[in-house]
Amino acid sequence: MIRALLSQPSRGKPAFSPGAVGDGKGKAVFLGLPVSPALASEDVTPQEFGTFNHPFTTVRADAFQGTTNKQFPFRASGKLFFNIGSSTFVCSASLIKRGIVVTAAHCIAEFGGSFYSNWQYVPGYKNGVAPYGTWPTGDAAVLSVYLNGTDSCANPGIICQNDVGVLRLNPQAGKFPGQSTGFYGFGVDGFGFTPGNLAHITQIGYPVCLDNGQRMERNDSYGFVDASNSNNTIIGSLMCGGSSGGPWLVNFGRRPALTGTSSGSEF
Repeated sequence: MIRALLSQPSRGKPAFSPGAVGDGKGKAVFLGLPVSPALASEDVTPQEFGTFNHPFTTVRADAFQGTTNKQFPFRASGKLFFNIGSSTFVCSASLIKRGIVVTAAHCIAEFGGSFYSNWQYVPGYKNGVAPYGTWPTGDAAVLSVYLNGTDSCANPGIICQNDVGVLRLNPQAGKFPGQSTGFYGFGVDGFGFTPGNLAHITQIGYPVCLDNGQRMERNDSYGFVDASNSNNTIIGSLMCGGSSGGPWLVNFGRRPALTGTSSGSEF
């Protein structure tokens, strides 16, 4: 599964694995408002049209009378907490199966180093509230080229061809969060991109530079695959550290499909 999410040269025709809406049921848990550092994903200063001259729109995901975080497709995204040593860091993440989370590899392990620990996925997180509970991780996986530091990178560890990883969540009372929140489909081999190498991409995340990372944010921009940036997709965005690992989606709405995750200086 993890290989299907990577920005590798095409292996055939674009393909799509469907997602699911979920039943929307959940029991909220109050986590408080921790001050957690973001795992920095870039050092660029956001501008009105991005450093790649891409127009974009970044807004708080706050429609549906303030319950956007509990509506599909938004609720299939969430905030990710984890430990590096004794310190807690945050990223963003999303579900692609009932109990499988996809995020950035640099939110799972150190490039050319070792795995981090104690990942906790919180779907639909908002202002310290976990509307669908918190979900600890059973297993974590990144590709060996990322873990051993040999991956092709425009910026080592951040803008890499394989800066993507997956987490397998532990069930609770025999259930996984995706049964309530639903989960995204995912596309491979250029799914959602035109023959001219363009796609409209919706980015979801929890950047700490917006609302202190306490609210879900949405960004919309067009993107293209850039060979000079290790085949990463370039978009315009106002998001910053904390949004790393959040989903990049095409067909956002009725049949959203994940086509990548927030990685580095794509702005």
